Amino acid sequence: MLLLKGWRYAAVVGGLTGLIFAAIYPTIIDPYFHPEKWQKFQKIGREGINREDIQPGGMKVWTDPFAKKE
Repeated sequence: MLLLKGWRYAAVVGGLTGLIFAAIYPTIIDPYFHPEKWQKFQKIGREGINREDIQPGGMKVWTDPFAKKE
């Protein structure tokens, strides 16, 4: 069995950590720090869709319960 020592061990651990970070960054970290970009994508993707028409079972469309009533 091959035992990694010294700089090779550090390179393997660093490489695995880098791979995990590279996979997590675009899915978790970027949307957290730049939500306006992702909200714009959602707005473009949902254009022309009437939310009341696609709601299952005639349920009410979700609204924020903590939003101020106007």
